[in-house]
Amino acid sequence: MNTLVINLTRFGDLLQCQPVFAELAASGGRTGLVCLENFAGAAGLLRDVGQIFPLGGASLLHAVDTDWKKALSRFREFIDGIKQEFSPTRVINLTPSVSARVLSRHLAGGEAAGFALDAEGFGRDSSPWAAFLEISAANRGLSPFNIVDLFRRAAGLGHMPAAFDLRAIPPGQRTLAGERLAQAAPEGTRGFVGFQLGASEEGRRWPVEYFARLGEAVWGRAAIVPVLLGAGSERGLARRYVAACRAPAVDLTGGTTLDELAAVVSSLRVLVTNDTGTMHLAAGLGTPVMAFFLATAQPFDTGPYRAGSLSLEPDMACHPCPFGTTCPHDRACRRAITPETAQTALFSYLETGCFPSGGYAAARAWESFAEADGFMALRSLSGHETEDRTAWLTLLRRIFRQFLDDELVTPSGPPIGFSPEAARDIRSVLADSAGLLRLLQGQAEALAHAPHSNRKDKFLGVWRRVHGLWSGDPRFRAMGYLWMHLSQAPGVDLDGLKRIIGRYLGLVDAAGRLVGQGDLAGGTGIE
Repeated sequence: MNTLVINLTRFGDLLQCQPVFAELAASGGRTGLVCLENFAGAAGLLRDVGQIFPLGGASLLHAVDTDWKKALSRFREFIDGIKQEFSPTRVINLTPSVSARVLSRHLAGGEAAGFALDAEGFGRDSSPWAAFLEISAANRGLSPFNIVDLFRRAAGLGHMPAAFDLRAIPPGQRTLAGERLAQAAPEGTRGFVGFQLGASEEGRRWPVEYFARLGEAVWGRAAIVPVLLGAGSERGLARRYVAACRAPAVDLTGGTTLDELAAVVSSLRVLVTNDTGTMHLAAGLGTPVMAFFLATAQPFDTGPYRAGSLSLEPDMACHPCPFGTTCPHDRACRRAITPETAQTALFSYLETGCFPSGGYAAARAWESFAEADGFMALRSLSGHETEDRTAWLTLLRRIFRQFLDDELVTPSGPPIGFSPEAARDIRSVLADSAGLLRLLQGQAEALAHAPHSNRKDKFLGVWRRVHGLWSGDPRFRAMGYLWMHLSQAPGVDLDGLKRIIGRYLGLVDAAGRLVGQGDLAGGTGIE
């Protein structure tokens, strides 16, 4: 089987689909990848990819503006070229944009796995996992699953432990990288740590002066030299670091190809970074990671996919903040995690090979580990495992995977502990949810027998009340968005809605049992 994967995203997201290719390769057959032309180099870092087909997205859009007929011809030539050279028998689209859906439709000759278009041109997702991937990408903080696992499940995979190892660095390249670092470092250097100063936006960057203080500490205490990494556009950050730091550094910002960057990262003892593509590169190369998650970044969904990695986020009630909002606190989260906190964690790892439990003032510290089901999870190193936020994400992990797999939702394990206030609020929403869903279920049965307009209006009114109940509570927004997505999907008829209502009743009942609320499904036995 020839499987073609479409991923029209950036550097880090592209690397995070590595386990998809590893599982496809393990099942046999050829693999191919359609990616954006400017990230074809990053695609070359992936293992198990047989062929890469770069799409000139910017040039194609320009052609649409200047001569749409020529652009359409180029699009057709691109598709025909792939079909002739690769002959895909299966297409997996991991990008929910309209353009990627159109591309997948033409390449698949029908509907693709992941994000697709139906015969009428409406967007269609191949599974609830794909729908949840799109929802969680646009709504920060709703997902209890790492995006790597969402990619796997949206692709219809994820039935074996994820293999996140990227392409191995050739020994010669790693030797050259080591020599380059050694030549640029002062005498007496005992090793290197990487500092990725940049991020996709300023609010997600740990302060440069904090990095500088950390650099002074690692040099003064351990004779370890920081290596500054980043794109050419981040040279200004590197200059600020050098001006603020009284210790040596090797500045490679904007001075490496992707292959050279990979070789350098594989030579580091640890990478200290913001939430960046370089972080995912290090995780894929087996380099230990200590990462900062600020503003909209949070480790539960985009954290490093490597057991033993450390993710630090500010211990603030407003974190993570939603997309598109103005911070009322002057981005205080950027400075919440002090250099001293980072030093304690980093030196513990350098000296013992483990990040410490405790000692994370004003920070939530999370260590990545692989669960028995093969999904990546986080354990608290800072005593935040009993917080209501953590407890809720734990609850979602214990019931959402079965729901998204379209299986009977059966809660496992003991009830989850919440504060009295949170437990009261959650139980109230769950009780209201069960009541509305049972009402909606009865109305659906009545509609099936007599589809009068007044019954339709009442049904839609309750349907909206269900959505309003969930979308109005931050804890339940994931359920609300998915409710909208699944119930409004093209082709969903009354029988399909009845099944969705029944599945949500099972989900609500399972959640209720985990907060000690008893049987919310009313003894219906609904799946």
